[in-house]
Amino acid sequence: MCSLVVILLLSISTSVAHGAGAGRQRYHVVASSHLEPKSFCSGLKVAPSAEGTWVPLHRPFGPCSPSAGRVPVPSLLEMLRWDQVRTEYVRRKASGGAEDVLNPAKPHVEMYQTDFSLRSPFEVGSGSGSSARIDADGDPTVASQQTMAIDTTVDVPWIQCAPCPIPQCYPQRDPLFDPSTSSTAAAVRCSSPACRSLGPYGNGCSNTSANAECRYLIEYSDDRATAGTYMTDTLTISGSTTVRNFRFGCSHAVRGKFSDLTAGTMSLGGGAQSLLAQTARSLGNAFSYCVPPASASGFLSIGGPVTTNSTTVFATTPLVRSAINPSLYLVRLQGIVVAGRRLRIQPVVFSAGAVMDSSAVITQLPPTAYRALRRAFRSAMRAYPRSGATGTLDTCYDFLGLTNVRVPAVSLVFGGGAVVVLDPPAVMLGGCLAFTATSSDLALGFIGNVQQQTHEVLYDVAAGGVGFRRGGC
Repeated sequence: MCSLVVILLLSISTSVAHGAGAGRQRYHVVASSHLEPKSFCSGLKVAPSAEGTWVPLHRPFGPCSPSAGRVPVPSLLEMLRWDQVRTEYVRRKASGGAEDVLNPAKPHVEMYQTDFSLRSPFEVGSGSGSSARIDADGDPTVASQQTMAIDTTVDVPWIQCAPCPIPQCYPQRDPLFDPSTSSTAAAVRCSSPACRSLGPYGNGCSNTSANAECRYLIEYSDDRATAGTYMTDTLTISGSTTVRNFRFGCSHAVRGKFSDLTAGTMSLGGGAQSLLAQTARSLGNAFSYCVPPASASGFLSIGGPVTTNSTTVFATTPLVRSAINPSLYLVRLQGIVVAGRRLRIQPVVFSAGAVMDSSAVITQLPPTAYRALRRAFRSAMRAYPRSGATGTLDTCYDFLGLTNVRVPAVSLVFGGGAVVVLDPPAVMLGGCLAFTATSSDLALGFIGNVQQQTHEVLYDVAAGGVGFRRGGC
């Protein structure tokens, strides 16, 4: 749990994600250990209302994960390499697949192919009585509880389904969902509108008959893929909220390396197949989540923000949708504040926009903006010895032997005047400035989950906005 929260006093009139009384300090003085992951689980900082539709989130390698201590923790360098592969792929999707804006000639499969290559930053529905599951006959005694990753850049939810022999499928810790045990499970017909709505995810039909089953195929950035039958069944969320005829991919084959920590992916993108689209009428066209620090638990709320006794308010920025790829949620940065001073960056520098991404690790800025941030940050940190770069993180420090560290406060200024003040662990990661640059000012940027952590992030699709509320978890 983050015990020290300091707010910036900004010189512009805006809404601030840290609420009333925000911001009088330009620096955080924190224990150096506060910048490192904790070995114990502090649980939920703020308990969502029992009346809401929410499920817990955990980082798969943190102490709050049910898999804690049972799987090797990847290095920061491994995570950064995976992050680069993934964000390059999302950029290509955003451009309609016309070009790889970073390096058209670079093959993806050889770049990073390890067991960590598909692990998303956090899991859904494990380690708590509040969970997400696929129901058989709506009977919780025979329901199949599934631990799933969440992803805001893809549309088709999927889980592995029996029969799914290894090595055709990957081993998973949860029991395989067996659709034959559910009288409500049914394959989507190939001639149905639901099958046609799969678009690029469609993979033909099981045969040429009138009752042929719809097939799906999802391909990922590093030559991984999942394929199987597109199905419907009842989804139960939070033990009481049910989604009947929930459409999802029933995977019977995969390609590449997948993590055994999760049974599949709960997709939250803006397309017609996502969980959001399928629950918009019944629960509301919005969702929120709070990415927890490694030593805490967060949540995913369907239908809107969680209900708490918090007095902090959301700082809201307009939601921008991509005409080429409506699956993506985009926002526009307008400025950066370091140690109480807004950097001199022309707003046009941010014109390419940035993807709000639950799975991206590091925020990626236009090079012009990143250089300004790096210059100001290095100036503020000049009292500390520099160390070598870690992957794409080129501004790193050696804090060995130090009890406390004085870190400049950093905030992001979004369109509409929303200011999001970052806690120290969202500014530095592994002793390094937790930002990097895109290939050019014209390349799409990303708001990574390191910067999103501890904020409840609200995707209010109905109202066309993205909100940030401090202290969510």
